[in-house]
Amino acid sequence: MESLALMPKYEAYKNSGVEWLGAIPVHWNSFPLCAKSKLKSISNNENEELLSVYLDKGVIKFDDVDAKRTNATSSDLTKYQLVEPGDFVLNNQQAWRGSVGVSDYRGIVSPAYLVLSLSEDIVPRFGNYLFRDGAMVANYLVSSKGVGTIQRNLYWPQLKRALVFLPPTEEQYLIAAFLDKKTDQIDEAIAIKEQQISLLKERKQIIIQQAVTQGLDPNVPMKDSGVDWIGKVPAHWEVRRSKFVFTQRKERAWKDDVQLSATQAYGVIPQDQYEELTGKRVVKIQFHLDKRKHVEKDDFVISMRSFQGGLERAWSQGCIRSSYVVLRAVEEIDPSFYGYLLKLPSYIAALQQTASFIRDGQDLNFDNFSKVDLFIPPIEEQKEIANYVSAFMKSSDEGIELLFAQIEKLKEYKTSLINSAVTGKIKITPEMIEQ
Repeated sequence: MESLALMPKYEAYKNSGVEWLGAIPVHWNSFPLCAKSKLKSISNNENEELLSVYLDKGVIKFDDVDAKRTNATSSDLTKYQLVEPGDFVLNNQQAWRGSVGVSDYRGIVSPAYLVLSLSEDIVPRFGNYLFRDGAMVANYLVSSKGVGTIQRNLYWPQLKRALVFLPPTEEQYLIAAFLDKKTDQIDEAIAIKEQQISLLKERKQIIIQQAVTQGLDPNVPMKDSGVDWIGKVPAHWEVRRSKFVFTQRKERAWKDDVQLSATQAYGVIPQDQYEELTGKRVVKIQFHLDKRKHVEKDDFVISMRSFQGGLERAWSQGCIRSSYVVLRAVEEIDPSFYGYLLKLPSYIAALQQTASFIRDGQDLNFDNFSKVDLFIPPIEEQKEIANYVSAFMKSSDEGIELLFAQIEKLKEYKTSLINSAVTGKIKITPEMIEQ
């Protein structure tokens, strides 16, 4: 990524008079938005394609929306507004967040949106970058009214007075061409890193599955376990009914037990710790705590979400809701090893096949758990496998986190690059497009 500080600057600047914009090139001119746009309100009288406006994409075809809301459209489209290529479309309730864009398409949008036709003085591709930039989004925020932080209605009588700062049209074409090229390159780099993350996650799951179900010695003799979900295991491993590996802990909560939360992300931890990790508040039970179940550290808990993500290891002593099942080991086990085993996708799939609880809304219970057989390596081997998986996961997660951090830097650079170009902080030359 080329440093923005090293990019060319204009020879002279002037004060824009707008606090969040600062200085602009001296030859750029300012206009109120209403001087370079006109509010349209053309109802749909034809069979036009449905369009939508998204925060991170601008104006797109509704058919390209990944997750369509069932109530996203009305059966009566006659009041929907016509949008033509080059029109500026604003989501009335989400514009303050940046949900706007200049359309490349002809189609229709909700009557709740604002549709503006733009003057020929605004090049559509440049306008799309300009109107979606943070400097302009600030205008949508101050021109929106509403209570709360989700939806605020855009107030056109105020927005129309917002200033837009425009270079000559030939400069706009130059800036748009430069940004098209550079943002495409950045988006491609981001896509490559996202693919690398997917491959690392896939490899991570394969390595964990292999280590936990087959051990660390690739030359060890194998045997058929006789259990579908397990398949072949090392010949010296034992396969046993799960109710002979774990039994239920049915003790009621102790007097000094802290309240625990069963989570897929963190296991079974104190509610205060969960609040600290997530920033979410948990409603704590004030009465009938004695009816909750006691949990010891390194127990396992079957929760209402176990059919999705496996069983949860307890990292602390405390108490859990009475509808959950608490499991304690019958004999010595390595809890880390079984922590990995009981969250394997193959184990979860086997657990899901034990009942109709998903369809009927039932909770998993001990009977479901008992129907899925488990394998038992020697205790020392359990520890070796758990240590190996832990070290591998640490290394793998560090690699994934590094890629995520690189993606964030690319996104930040893209945002800064667009802002610098459309506000004149850098000067775009023909040579920069050819590079």
